[in-house]
Amino acid sequence: MNMPDLSAASWRKSSHSTDIGGDCVEVAALAPTVAMRDSKDPDGPALSLSRKGFTTLVGEIRSGAHDL
Repeated sequence: MNMPDLSAASWRKSSHSTDIGGDCVEVAALAPTVAMRDSKDPDGPALSLSRKGFTTLVGEIRSGAHDL
């Protein structure tokens, strides 16, 4: 999958992120993908997933499947 143009993306910070060193994740809904990035490094890399892939990932994270 090619990375979509993110120059006009409207990023939202996760409600679980804090301004005090919390884990900061931002997402941008782009048709037909969802992009994610680290809010502390907005010019750094971003990950782009299909909407189905993003929904699957969020479900797995919520279930603890990716806990370290």
